[in-house]
Amino acid sequence: MMETTVRAPARYGRPTLRRWILSVLSPTLLFFALSQPAFAESPTAKAIFFYSPTCPHCHKVVTEDLPPLFEKYGDQLQIVGVDVSTPGGQALYQAAIEQFSIPSNRWGVPTLVIGDVVLVGDLEIPEQLPGLIDAGLAQGGVDWPEIPGLREALGELPQETPPAPATPMENFQRDPVGNGLSVIVLLGMAVTLVGVVVSLLSRRPRLPLAKGRLAIPYLSVLGAVISGYLAYVEWTGNPAACGPIGDCNAVQDSPAAILFGLLPVAWLGVMGYAAILVVWLYGHRKGGRTRSLSATVVFAMAILGTGYSIYLTYLEPFVIGATCAWCLASAVVMTLILWAAYGPAARAIRKTSSRPGTKPHRAPTT
Repeated sequence: MMETTVRAPARYGRPTLRRWILSVLSPTLLFFALSQPAFAESPTAKAIFFYSPTCPHCHKVVTEDLPPLFEKYGDQLQIVGVDVSTPGGQALYQAAIEQFSIPSNRWGVPTLVIGDVVLVGDLEIPEQLPGLIDAGLAQGGVDWPEIPGLREALGELPQETPPAPATPMENFQRDPVGNGLSVIVLLGMAVTLVGVVVSLLSRRPRLPLAKGRLAIPYLSVLGAVISGYLAYVEWTGNPAACGPIGDCNAVQDSPAAILFGLLPVAWLGVMGYAAILVVWLYGHRKGGRTRSLSATVVFAMAILGTGYSIYLTYLEPFVIGATCAWCLASAVVMTLILWAAYGPAARAIRKTSSRPGTKPHRAPTT
């Protein structure tokens, strides 16, 4: 049985405006479509919109692109939203893939089907949908797409009460292997961060080899490449190459991939790794006190980056229910930068605190 209402995702913090709008608008679209008389005199254009409640691109289409079309065409435009995160919605989406032979590189949401035309992404839909609506109305209207099981699903009543949010363990069980790997990485990062901080605060910190700092620029470049790929995926809307473990696209489509609803986390990663590289290179070139200062700054940025990576890695298995291998790789790289930056920073701090003149000196008495 297809469920066309929005299934409330597991929450962390207050519900975002995106989820609230999707939760309200999708049942409204369904009710509007079902309430239209079958014998309408004016031609109508009917379409199916596949979406996920955690997809920022879907949010953009629903809140920015579709409302002007509804205002323009009124009763002549009918769009039903189908939540692909529900079993029935996913089955209907798979049926659409087979019916229209959608290639694998175009799988994903948002996807809108009008007639026999499939539009994918928040660029194609607003660019091509108005023209398809005009052409369809000029030819007497556009009926529902020929998707197996669609007409039967349209006759079902929407679910009035959304199911309860999944618990952290229920989210974890969606992918025990991938999410288990996330937990291992999460524990490793947490132990490293706590160990570094505790050692730094001790009277005699254990200092790794000074040559470890030479790995920082290479790790920064590697981290920037990983984050850059995810930023490219976010920018283009193309599906990510996830590999055999996890579901990168589910993570990329979640609210956790957007910081404060504005800045993609992948872009933040690119800027963070670039900042670490620039500060390290500047200190390495200048030497002396500048090198000591840059070592301390790099260490501080690595602490912030590792802390934020711990937070994001926790969300993957216990809130999103999916693991992104690229995200885990970036988290590991940031943790290695923290470890490599710890020694030089600890030496710089110890050197500064022991420099003559930092403490009052009392002349010996006779």
